[in-house]
Amino acid sequence: MTDWVIGVDVGGTFTDFSARNKNDHNIQVHKRPSTPNDPSRAILEGLRELLDIADIDGAKISRIAHGTKVATNALLQGRGAKISVVTTKGFRDLLEIGRQVRPKIYDLQADAPPPLALRQNRLEISERIGAKGEVVSPLDLADVEALINELHSLDGVESIAVCTLFSFLNPTHEQLIAKALRKAFPKLFVSVSSDVQPEFREYERFSTTAINAFLQPEVSRYMDKLSRALGKLAPNAKLGIFQSSGGLMSVGKATEFPVRTALSGPAAGAVGAAAAGAASGISDIVTLDMGGTSTDVCLIRNGKTEIANMRDIAGFRIRLPMVDIHTVGAGGGSIAHIGADGLMKVGPESAGAVPGPACYGHGGDLPTVSDANVVLGRLPEALAGGLSLDKEKAVQAIERIAKPLGLTVTETALGIAGIVTSNMTRAIRAVSTEKGHDPRNFVLMPFGGAGGLHATDVAMSLGISQVIVPNSPGILCADGLIESDLQENFVATSHALMDGNLIVVKEALEQLDTQADKWIISEMDNAGSAKKIASVDMRYVGQNYELPVMIDNTQSSPKLPDRETLIDGFFAAHLRSYGYVDRDAPVEVINVRLKAVIALGQALAPPDSPKGPPTPDVIQDVWFSADAPLSTPVYQRNVLPIGTTLPGPAIILQFDATTCVPPDAKVMVDAALNLIVEL
Repeated sequence: MTDWVIGVDVGGTFTDFSARNKNDHNIQVHKRPSTPNDPSRAILEGLRELLDIADIDGAKISRIAHGTKVATNALLQGRGAKISVVTTKGFRDLLEIGRQVRPKIYDLQADAPPPLALRQNRLEISERIGAKGEVVSPLDLADVEALINELHSLDGVESIAVCTLFSFLNPTHEQLIAKALRKAFPKLFVSVSSDVQPEFREYERFSTTAINAFLQPEVSRYMDKLSRALGKLAPNAKLGIFQSSGGLMSVGKATEFPVRTALSGPAAGAVGAAAAGAASGISDIVTLDMGGTSTDVCLIRNGKTEIANMRDIAGFRIRLPMVDIHTVGAGGGSIAHIGADGLMKVGPESAGAVPGPACYGHGGDLPTVSDANVVLGRLPEALAGGLSLDKEKAVQAIERIAKPLGLTVTETALGIAGIVTSNMTRAIRAVSTEKGHDPRNFVLMPFGGAGGLHATDVAMSLGISQVIVPNSPGILCADGLIESDLQENFVATSHALMDGNLIVVKEALEQLDTQADKWIISEMDNAGSAKKIASVDMRYVGQNYELPVMIDNTQSSPKLPDRETLIDGFFAAHLRSYGYVDRDAPVEVINVRLKAVIALGQALAPPDSPKGPPTPDVIQDVWFSADAPLSTPVYQRNVLPIGTTLPGPAIILQFDATTCVPPDAKVMVDAALNLIVEL
């Protein structure tokens, strides 16, 4: 019998493991330093350690859910394949022209990133599909042969992206070209835009497909290597890869569509946060996932993560459903330095796992956020699990920038903490205030190893009155992977005016429903129940971008509601996002979307309460302001029983994280063993 489900999240500093027994709800967690040069090494070594520590038989693992940053790192570092793009004659430069939008308006020296495909590797072919899906210029097979000959002359191409005009309406030409290319180049990867992103907006579709081609060889090699190795450690386990939209997919899908994993790891944290909040009856959450390298923030409303359909990563445009996450270079390992303007900056560079912050004692000597927390007493020298930090080395590191600034070590450390708080506050405003949501109506949930150290400062700067710290904040992304279900997203462009005939929208929804049924049938051997969630993208006629409007999802096959219901849903979404509506302006539907979900998630059983008593290990001085340190008790979290209420200031330690409770606040342990901090 296969009893265990394991979530593995690879971060910039640590690789986290969460194991859950489906029968007795036994939970085991583990962390080990990441291996950026080969992420699979940390996964395999850490898994072996976990199996040994927890006495788990690898043959009894039924599923391994993996959040990966391989695709993200390949994009950020430009470490992808040499690609060629095949497109409609006259459109080879579309990827370079883009939208002509300056990402940094006031930076006159900023250059757009070079295109993923060199101009000489962007090839044209004579064919044309029209704006209604009709064939304007037929595809000549002789031109296809000429294209193949031209590709033979290109040196070092590993992957090909096929992107022709209006293929989302009629993919016939793309399919014929792709079939010929796969036959002529069986060892090359071929990405087809009508498969990758069958949706209107040529530039976005071309860019997403090119990125997919760029990532395919690298991700494919990684997935193959990892799958083979895991097959030996856990022969009965199915490997699921977490996608940016918030669900799992098969290894085959991840290899075919690696662009779907561009935000794999951070998105898993949002799923874990929603589950942890639900256990405490909290459904409106702002997440603060602060690790060693960066901080990811996300908005959860009514227990559901906010989804965005477009995102720029490393300057490249991706149009696919993704959990709406904003990332800043603010982590425990973020390095403090003096900028060219003579002012102190923090990040985005990080000390990472090796050598890490100076306080780790592994050879690092640059001042980091973790060093600042050690100096302030917020991160005690003796941590849970027997780990120890070197305060003297932390002080020496902070002194490197304190002296040039004419500040004391304590003032500099407080300054570092304040800058990090400001950076994270701005990130949260990007997913809340800037999108029509008042952060004061949400609860802040910190996780990641460093989240609990800064959460209350961030909350107070935003006017948030409550902070919830989950039971295992340092491995919540790995927990989220266990909670995740299988998921597939379908989309069809279906343009229709709301005052006209909506039959094309109904037909598109029915077509997507059929596709979803086929996918569900193919995946149902994974067990679990299935559901479908449908929406339409709507806008005022003349607007550039659309807003999603949910439609009836109470039936096994979603049905399009009446015209008035759709329009009212659009008005509500527009009012929330932009603060106004024009009820007399014409409205149109652009896309139909359907998400199919097969339930796999392993819900967490109610935890056993520690017996206590809630007595502090030590009392130490902690700096909360520049005035003077405060005597602060330090507690071990695993001895705090349900119902415990403690006044601030307090430091709460656990294996995977540290929580800092400021003066004039109080913290309570609720029935789900989550910490509730009232500010």
